[in-house]
Amino acid sequence: MKCVICKSGETAPGYTTITLERKSTTLVFKSVPAEICNNCGEAYIDEKVSSHLSSLAEEAIKSGVQAEIRSYAEVC
Repeated sequence: MKCVICKSGETAPGYTTITLERKSTTLVFKSVPAEICNNCGEAYIDEKVSSHLSSLAEEAIKSGVQAEIRSYAEVC
């Protein structure tokens, strides 16, 4: 797909790091599958992955996590 940020790059499958913050909780997910722009590096994650990340974040917040780094591949 054509990158909507730089308008000139094309995306290809790859992996990215996503950081989520809410109140006093910071979560970092590494190795998240995404489409990555070959020009500017912008990462696009699909709806299924986004929904899964949101669920994982909600669980972490409810359990009182303040900061955590996870490999996305390990929690799938």
